[in-house]
Amino acid sequence: MSGLLEIDEGEKTRPPSQASAQVSVLRYSTPHELYSAMPQLRNLTQLRPREDENSLDFLARLQASATPEESVTFAAFAAVPRVAVWWGYECLRNLRADFTPHDRELLEHIAQWSSSGDQALRYEIMKTALFAERRTAAVMLGLAAGWSGAQIAPNDPSPVAPHRTPRAVNAAVLSALAQCQLSNRPHHLLRLVRLAEQLFRAY
Repeated sequence: MSGLLEIDEGEKTRPPSQASAQVSVLRYSTPHELYSAMPQLRNLTQLRPREDENSLDFLARLQASATPEESVTFAAFAAVPRVAVWWGYECLRNLRADFTPHDRELLEHIAQWSSSGDQALRYEIMKTALFAERRTAAVMLGLAAGWSGAQIAPNDPSPVAPHRTPRAVNAAVLSALAQCQLSNRPHHLLRLVRLAEQLFRAY
C-alpha cells in the first residue's frame, strides 16, 4: 500500500524527554503490577504476565504467542501516556497507511505535541479529533493525545480515566496495521514490537 508518512531525518520525533534519566517511560515497574492496576488491559489480552517477568520478556512472549497483536496492546498500556502517544505516532509513521491530508496534518500536530508537551496544542488536537468526520487511525491517536492530560479542555475539569489514552493508542495502531496486506502484517507487527523494545531499553 502507498501513503507512508514521509519525514526527513532531521524532522523525526524523539521520545519525550524525561525530567531525569531515572524516570521510567513505563507506568509500572513490572507487567504484573500494570495488569493488577488496570483491569481494562486484562480484558484486552489473553496472556498474563508472571510475577517476576520484566516488560521486555513479556513483550517477547506476547509477540511469540497465538495472538501476537496483544504485544501492541501491552505496549500501549505499559508506557506513560505521552510516551505511548509518541510510540503510536511512530507506529503509524512506519506503517504504510493511506493518510488523507487532514490526517497527515493531525499527525504532524501530534508529533509536535509529543516532543513539546504544549498543552494548548494538545487541546487543539483533541478538538480536531472530536469533530472529525471519521474515526481514522490518526483521529484515534489524536483522541489518545487529548486524553493524556489532567483535562481535555481548559474549561473542562472532568477527570480522565487512565485507560482512555492507551486504549485509543491501541485502537489507532491496530487499525493502521489492519490496513496492511494480510501477508505483510507479521513483518509490520514485528517492526512495531522492535520500536517498543527500543523504547523500553532506553530507560
